Amino acid sequence: MIRKKLLPVFLSLIAVIAFIMGALTIKISNVYAKNENRFQQLENFSDALSIIDKYYVEDVELKDLISGAIQGMLQNLDPHSSYLDKETYKEFKVETKGEFGGLGITIGMKDKVLTVISPIEDTPAYKAGIKAGDKIIKIDGKPTANITLDEAVKKLRGKPGTKVTVTILRSGVEKPFDVTITRAIIKIQAVKSKMIDNIAYVRLTSFKEDASNEIKDALKKLSKENYKGIVLDLRNNPGGLLTEAVNVSNLFLPSGKTVVFTKDRDGKENHLKTSAFNDFDSKTPLVVLINEGSASASEIVAGALQDYKRAIIIGQTSFGKASVQTIIPLADGSAIKLTTARYYTPNGRSIQGVGIKPDIEIGTGKIVYTESHFSFKESDLENHLIGEAEQKLDNKTESNLDNSTAENLDDDIQLKTAIDILKGLIIYAQKS
Repeated sequence: MIRKKLLPVFLSLIAVIAFIMGALTIKISNVYAKNENRFQQLENFSDALSIIDKYYVEDVELKDLISGAIQGMLQNLDPHSSYLDKETYKEFKVETKGEFGGLGITIGMKDKVLTVISPIEDTPAYKAGIKAGDKIIKIDGKPTANITLDEAVKKLRGKPGTKVTVTILRSGVEKPFDVTITRAIIKIQAVKSKMIDNIAYVRLTSFKEDASNEIKDALKKLSKENYKGIVLDLRNNPGGLLTEAVNVSNLFLPSGKTVVFTKDRDGKENHLKTSAFNDFDSKTPLVVLINEGSASASEIVAGALQDYKRAIIIGQTSFGKASVQTIIPLADGSAIKLTTARYYTPNGRSIQGVGIKPDIEIGTGKIVYTESHFSFKESDLENHLIGEAEQKLDNKTESNLDNSTAENLDDDIQLKTAIDILKGLIIYAQKS
């Protein structure tokens, strides 16, 4: 009787064991099939290598073939993954410290065309008039079609004092034109700052090592003049170190806030947060300026400050790069720069391919005033009653006003808008 009752349970147990064994067999079979496919592909690669080595019309160095193969693999991934040979890897490490040789531009591939992401301020390319969005269709007369990013970088870099001619295709300009640029040692001054009336103006050109501390030092110096608002100018800033993007955000956000989070291929999230000990200035009215040349780390900072409503973002939609690259050294001194994750703003926005949209969108340009028309005021009337304020104005012989600021702002409508908005916020806060 008991055996009859146990029989269904026994049969069910056998069925479960059979299912598990079947699943394990399928899984092992899939793993074996996957490995077998990988070994087959590696065998194909080895065969191709041997055939080239044996039958190619000229002798070829094996290391060159391997390097070319690695470069080809990475080239098939995305525009930001690349192979760095020994020389390029050394230059890359120097570059993050803020000094390197070349023209002073950040380039990338857009629609398979070599494109300027941003010229770096006060460099040969910047002074030659190169602009964000310019397409480089030739280098020294040779077309850049099908060129890799690394090849382009090598062609553009060279000994200081030597020249390179780039052929530029620019939106709004009918024909391509040549620009000859003299190479130089590029020393990046990451931070420039000054007072504009009662506003602290801080321009960040690159997220190199220690950029956040340079901003902090600049603001401490300007605080002696008692600023009431801050403009953080990230226009044409192509980015740099992810750690510095977090550190710069750290200056303006309270502690414990997510600045950016990344997701890897498995969906694992890594949240990078502000420090618990470095709340430098989370209250002063803040405006951030961006444009189409603001990329990567610039977009991380702008996105975080926008999500937390810590700053008003003004300018033009940014470049739209929301991927994280990891530098992985190889045994021979070369390295792989590999895209390992996507990043998201604190609110979970992905800005890959779309960029940061400003709160107030305004293009570049100058302010041109119309000629003043005839006006007639009380003070123009003969024998008019003199007011007390008018009497003081007449007696004043010197002016402390500096007109140079107004003239400079008129040449930059985006900056003028930022300053005017901050002044309005300051006045409103005082009245409140």
